[in-house]
Amino acid sequence: MSTRNTPGPLHADLVKPSVSEGAPSYRWMVLVLVWAAFVFSCVDRYAWGTIAAPVGQSLGISVAMLGAFSTAFYLGYATANLAGGPLTDLIGGRAALLMAMIPLGAATFCFGYVHTLAMGIAVQILMGLASGADYCAGLKLINAWFGRDKGRAIGIFATATSISIAAANAVVPALTVRFGWANAFHTLGIATAAVGVVAFMGTGRPPKNVPRERLTLGHLKALSRNRDFILLSIAGGAGLWGTIGFVSWANALMTKHFGFAPTIVGSVLTVVGVAAFVSKPLIGWASDLMPHYRRHLAIGCLSAFAVVLVAFGFCTTLTQFYLVAPLLGIAGYGYLAILIAQITNVAGATSAGSAAGISNAFWQLGGAIAPIAVGYTFASTGSFLYALLVVAAGPALAAATLLFMRSDNGVVPRSAAREPDHRD
Repeated sequence: MSTRNTPGPLHADLVKPSVSEGAPSYRWMVLVLVWAAFVFSCVDRYAWGTIAAPVGQSLGISVAMLGAFSTAFYLGYATANLAGGPLTDLIGGRAALLMAMIPLGAATFCFGYVHTLAMGIAVQILMGLASGADYCAGLKLINAWFGRDKGRAIGIFATATSISIAAANAVVPALTVRFGWANAFHTLGIATAAVGVVAFMGTGRPPKNVPRERLTLGHLKALSRNRDFILLSIAGGAGLWGTIGFVSWANALMTKHFGFAPTIVGSVLTVVGVAAFVSKPLIGWASDLMPHYRRHLAIGCLSAFAVVLVAFGFCTTLTQFYLVAPLLGIAGYGYLAILIAQITNVAGATSAGSAAGISNAFWQLGGAIAPIAVGYTFASTGSFLYALLVVAAGPALAAATLLFMRSDNGVVPRSAAREPDHRD
C-alpha cells in the first residue's frame, strides 16, 4: 500500500539519504546568505551580555538581575520556535526568514530606548519572539539545497552562533564607548533588517526536481512519539544551558569578580568565538565522514565542555583565561553541528522546519533558565568557581542523556529519503 501521503515511522527502515542537490555554486550562495542572517540574529541576542555590567549599573539594575534580559529573550525565542517551525514548513524558508529578520531589526532598534528593567525585559521578549523563525528557516533552506554534505553545511551554518560572539564582543563594546550603548543597538537594528531583505532576495527558490509533500498533523504526531527526537531535544537544552549560561555571564563575572576591563574580557571571549567558528564545520565534516559515530562525537564534545568549564572556573589570571579560551570554544560549540544534523535526519525533509523549531524551543529553555541560575549563584556565593560549576552541570547532563539514544541517526528515514521536500 502506498505511503506517499502518510508519514512513515520516523525511526524505521533507515537508509542512506537520496536527497538531490541543487546547483553546486548557487547552493553555497544560499548557505552564505542564511548564515549571514543567522549571524546578525545571534549578535542581537548576545549584544546585551557584552555591556551588561557597566550599562546595568548605570540603569540601576542589580547584579543578580543582569541576566534577566538574556532570560527574557530566550523565553520569547523558545515560545516562537514552537510556532515558527511548523510555520516555516507551511510558508517556506524564504518567507519565514523575512518575517523573522524585519521585526527583529525593529525590536533591536527599540531596545536602545530602554531605561528600566521592566521595559528592557519586555523588549527582549519581543526580540526573542521576532527571531523565532530565523533558525528554522535557515535549516529548512539548507535541507532543501544540500544532500550528503549536509553535515558540513550545517556545521558552517552553526558557526554563526560562535562568530557572532566574537563579533558582538569586538563591536558592541567599541560602539558603546564611542557612540553610547543606545546608538549601538540602533545600528544593530538597522543592519539586521537590511541583511534580512538581502537574504530574502538572494536565496531564490530551491530545486524542484523532486516531489513536494505538505506538512500534516501526522508528521507532528510522529515526531512526538520518536524517542531519539525527544532525547536530542533534552540533550540540546542541557547543552545550551552550558553555552548560553557561559556566554550570558562570562563578561560580567570576569568584570565583577576580577576587575578586568570590559574590552579585555571581550578579547578573551573573542578567542572563544574564533575557536568555535573553526571547530564547527570541521566537526560537521567529521560527522559526514563517520555518520554512524555522530552520537559518540556529540558525547565526547559535551563531556569535554563540562570539564573545560570547570577548568575555566579555576583560572585566576588573564594568561590562564587565554589558554583555556580556545578549548572552551571548541568543546562548547562543536556539539551543536552534530545535534542539528541528527535532528534533521530524524525528522526527514518534510518536517525539517518543525523538528528544528520544536527541538530548538526545548533547547532554548536551557538557555533561558541558565542566566538566572548562574546569576543567583554568583550573587549568593560571590564565587566565580561555583558559578562555573552550575554552568558545567548542563553539558554533563546532556552527555549522559545521549547515552540512551537507540541509534546515531547517521542516515535518514526511508520515508524522508523517498519523498524529500524542497519547498522554499
